[in-house]
Amino acid sequence: MKAIVSVFARDSKGITAYVTSLLAQQEINILDISQTLMQEYFAMIMLVDLADCSLPFHELADLLKAKGAERSLDIHIQRQDIFEAMHRI
Repeated sequence: MKAIVSVFARDSKGITAYVTSLLAQQEINILDISQTLMQEYFAMIMLVDLADCSLPFHELADLLKAKGAERSLDIHIQRQDIFEAMHRI
């Protein structure tokens, strides 16, 4: 299964490293990544492959949210099929 991970926060050093490390610890492969700075705000969106992740999706979502909160990051994950369905016109 593929999913979309989004990260939003005030910019600080190490955000990308922190989030990608969290994903790697769960055996999640990053397929595509985009990030930008808007003044002092950081935004990142990733397409990831969850095929090798052993955590159930809801537990993974909770883990990312909690680990993000520890660093004042807003991290969300959404299944790719749901993301695409929500953004179809």
